[in-house]
Amino acid sequence: MIPDAVSFGSIVKLNKSTCLYVQRYCLINALNVWYNYSLFGKMEEKNFMDALDIITDLENVIPFFQPIFSADEHRVIGYEILGRYRSKEGIESLGPFFLDESIPDEYRIDVDNTVLIKALDQALTLDKDILLFINRDADLLMVDDGEEFLQLLLQYQEKGINLDRIVLEITERNYKGQPDHLDHLLAYYRTYGIKLAIDKMGNDSSHLDRIGQLEPNILKIDLLALRSTTTAPSYQDILFSLSVLARKIGATLLFENIEMVFQLQFAWKNGGRYYQGFYLQKPSDCFVDKDILKEKLKNECHEFISYEKKKLEALFRITETFNTKLQEFLMKHRKYNAYEDLLKTLGNEMDGIAFRMYVCDEDGFQRSANLFKADNQWVLQQDYVQKNWSWRPYFLENIIKMRNEKKGILSDLYSDIETGESVRTFSYPLSNDHYLFIDLTYSFLYEHEELL
Repeated sequence: MIPDAVSFGSIVKLNKSTCLYVQRYCLINALNVWYNYSLFGKMEEKNFMDALDIITDLENVIPFFQPIFSADEHRVIGYEILGRYRSKEGIESLGPFFLDESIPDEYRIDVDNTVLIKALDQALTLDKDILLFINRDADLLMVDDGEEFLQLLLQYQEKGINLDRIVLEITERNYKGQPDHLDHLLAYYRTYGIKLAIDKMGNDSSHLDRIGQLEPNILKIDLLALRSTTTAPSYQDILFSLSVLARKIGATLLFENIEMVFQLQFAWKNGGRYYQGFYLQKPSDCFVDKDILKEKLKNECHEFISYEKKKLEALFRITETFNTKLQEFLMKHRKYNAYEDLLKTLGNEMDGIAFRMYVCDEDGFQRSANLFKADNQWVLQQDYVQKNWSWRPYFLENIIKMRNEKKGILSDLYSDIETGESVRTFSYPLSNDHYLFIDLTYSFLYEHEELL
């Protein structure tokens, strides 16, 4: 028989505009439930019941608010509005409900708007500089070309919530419509002062081309995958690249899902202006004192600064050591027939420190063979002569810097193209137009923790 899943008497809890929709939804899905029930048991019945419980009980659909903190003032600058449902079992997230595409769009929109209306009612008491981050699915937003959403916001602008306090968090990775139509809508929203945030960066960065088109005000970077200190360096490099991208397009970085202090430190180090996550404050049904973490964030920021200063000072000392060592070496070995002879002699001095050395001119053309450490032996790799490396990031910039400052430079940490290992390169001016490059071994970097 058909499971006891559909109760038409509960429909009276809805407003009149949605009654007919719910009736239609119930009739259609009652047959689906019966069919799925006969095949798969009670799991589908429960899913249907959960959705129907929510649709017919909007009174218990409520907003939760997760504070967002700033790096510059160490205070709450805004709240992300999150949907919750007050069930018999307790407070449940509405995330699965909104993501369930088997639920008709109009019901998800109705619940979404219910959350927003209740949230904005509460937000009327907030200070006038507090931002409100509102999540919207691109497909649902475009059902009526975003008109209902805008009109709702305009109603609350009349009550005192200016639209320049609204940050629209748009999710469009699975958007099925025309990108141009969405772009036009978002551009239209911006004429009202509404800000745009692109979310879930960091766990899916395959749509970077869209960032340039949308020119968001805020990039939300998800640190969920950075829950372990053993996370692959390449992942951290990707997040760093996103921070560089944000700076290039003039977007503010917001790091979310911060659950541990080292994630907060990573966000701080990589240019994050805004922070959000359970480590800072969990979502709740009420607002918090905007200075609730002011002392905590100030103290942790001081710790981050102290650690970074010590690391930079250590890097400076190592750079100076290399400069002194090479200067003394070149003073002793002024005469040599070819650069390869110089590199072989230097190899004895750099054993255990370097694994590759070569000489380039100021335009990036390699003037020597590679001296490469293989199987504990230094070997010459002639194939690299006349290869050009000017395409590498910062190559020409570093050449000009060495030429003017007359001293060497230690590079950032990066992954070597050929070995795949994390390396740093020390570059040193041999003359005004020829420069020595020394690739340092990972074992040397590991022995000097500040280099990693």
